Amino acid sequence: MPDRCVLDSYALLALFTDERGADRVAAILGDTHNAVHISAINVGEVYYIVRRRRGRDAARQAETTIFRQPNLEVAPATWDRIRAAAEVKSEGGVSFADAFAAALAQELSVRLVTGDPEFADLERRGTIQVEWLGRR
Repeated sequence: MPDRCVLDSYALLALFTDERGADRVAAILGDTHNAVHISAINVGEVYYIVRRRRGRDAARQAETTIFRQPNLEVAPATWDRIRAAAEVKSEGGVSFADAFAAALAQELSVRLVTGDPEFADLERRGTIQVEWLGRR
């Protein structure tokens, strides 16, 4: 059965650096029947983190890998999405980039796949559903 979800930057960074949760992210992306989404803001976050850690060439390779995923839709930062992220951010507890991931999950009524503990308060408040990477 096809799966629908939103990935945040934590999920893709786990995949690119083979950290805890990488296998789950690979499985989600590996099933081309799945509909997987990520905010363009979170793609930018992945780019700058990889660039800072491993250089421009590695960042561009990560970018290429992201955009070549056949079932990964990069959601543009439209004004409606910016406003929705600002609403999430105004509740506190998450970075602005993380607020884009949460707002996209809300918009699409799907779970967010992450291992970032910043999302715990949003999950507790019922703002979003989270699939936690690396938790047993």
